[in-house]
Amino acid sequence: MDVIYGLIPGMIILGLVAVGVLFWAARSGQFDDLEGDGRRILMDEDEVDPRCIPDADRDPEPPKAGGSASR
Repeated sequence: MDVIYGLIPGMIILGLVAVGVLFWAARSGQFDDLEGDGRRILMDEDEVDPRCIPDADRDPEPPKAGGSASR
């Protein structure tokens, strides 16, 4: 029974902290754009540095114009 005297105030304090965090998040704009990040992660518009691509993933170089072909 003595434990309840400590748990009840502890849960009230924990609840007030949770409500305070919720109000802080709402005021600071954490919930303004809920769908933007989900869509933005799917759009791959980053330029890839060709030096970072492994040789196996590179496109073959096109044949050079004016080169001599062996016949």
